[in-house]
Order: sequence, then structure tokens, then C-alpha cells
Amino acid sequence: MDNPTHFFSRRRPRDTSAASVAVIGLGRFGGALATELTRSGTEVLGIDTDEDIVQSLNGVLTHVVRADSTKQAALEQLGVLDFDRIVVGIGSDIQASILTTSLLKKMGARSIWAKAISEQHGLILDQLGIEHVIFPEADMGRRIAHLVRGAMLDYVEFDRDLVVAKTVAPSEMAGLTLEQSAVRRRFGVTVVKIKGSDGEWHAAGASSVVGEGDLLIVIGPVEKTERFAALA
Repeated sequence: MDNPTHFFSRRRPRDTSAASVAVIGLGRFGGALATELTRSGTEVLGIDTDEDIVQSLNGVLTHVVRADSTKQAALEQLGVLDFDRIVVGIGSDIQASILTTSLLKKMGARSIWAKAISEQHGLILDQLGIEHVIFPEADMGRRIAHLVRGAMLDYVEFDRDLVVAKTVAPSEMAGLTLEQSAVRRRFGVTVVKIKGSDGEWHAAGASSVVGEGDLLIVIGPVEKTERFAALA
């Protein structure tokens, strides 16, 4: 459709203390993202061409409309540029993804995040000047691979060789302070949080004592972090 199913307007003054996000494309990735953002208190406008998807998210998201995001008039009518960030979650229709992101750049959108389903798709988005290109399937695949092959309980990659991981403290650390166990010098990772028997996470310092079975949040290079986690 060339126009939104119904007119949407954000005429009320925007609360600058709360982030607002427009999510275009409400498939598995976009729908999950939009739902989680709404649950966290973010104002969300969801846009999709599929009436069934729109109806299923009605009442779940802050606002949800059926519209063709490849039409500039529709994007203007919906006021997408009023939102702090715009996420283009279209994956199955690469042409629609590229047209939508190109239009958003042309319209002067401030912060665009776009899903890519292949390296070629991502390259085109990058050439369009999209600030944040997301590869959800590839990123999740790498994350699960590290969890499956190692002893880490959770894993987040921040850069090519910098990760934050959750793991069980090695038994050799039990009863020692972080200074005594010399984790940073011996293993090249830094312990930033400790969850002990009280069930609470505490900031880690040189004098922090690690107990048997405590959970640790550590940060460091991929290989060194995996080697440290394997000691558990």
C-alpha cells in the first residue's frame, strides 16, 4: 500500500528523557526487538506491510501501523524522523530494505540501524552510509559457537577481539582475593563482577574474595577469556 492503514501522528511534545524507536519490518527479528523495547519502557512505532503481523502486535507495541516503507510519503506521514532511532528490520525483501534505508538517509534520519542478511546486503547498506549494520543471524551463530565449545555461561562480543563473558570461578581461586590469584597477570582477563552466595552481583576489586562456585563476569580477548573459562 502507498499510504499507512491509518494516519499516525506524534503531535504531543516528546519526552526527551525517554528514547523512542521506529522499527520498520516486524518479522522475527524486528518483532522481537520492538516488543522488548516496548517492555523496557521505550516508545515504539512498529511498521510492516503485513496486516496479520500488524494486528498481532496491536496492543503490544506503543504504536503499530501497516504501511509501505519504500514510499517517502508514508514515512513522512508517520513522522519517523521524530524518533530518536530507526531500525530497518526488513530481511526477506532486500530491495525493500535498500529502498527504505536509502529514503531514510535522503530524508535526513539521524540514527539508522539496519538488518543485513548477507555480506553483500551489508556492503550495500554500508555504502549507503548506514551507521549501524546488524547481522543478527551471523552474530548469534558466533555467540552460540563460543558457548557450545567452551565453559562460558554467557558471551557478548564488543569488538573483534574483546568479549565479556559469564563463567564459574575456577576452584583454584576459592578463598583468595583477586590480587592473590593474579587473574589479570596470569590469564590476561579482568574480573569486573562477582556473584557470590548472597545471590547479588558485586563490583570486583583487588581485595574481593572469590568463593567456591561463585559466578564471575570477565572481560578480555576471545582466546584468553575462553582459556580462563575452561579452568572452571
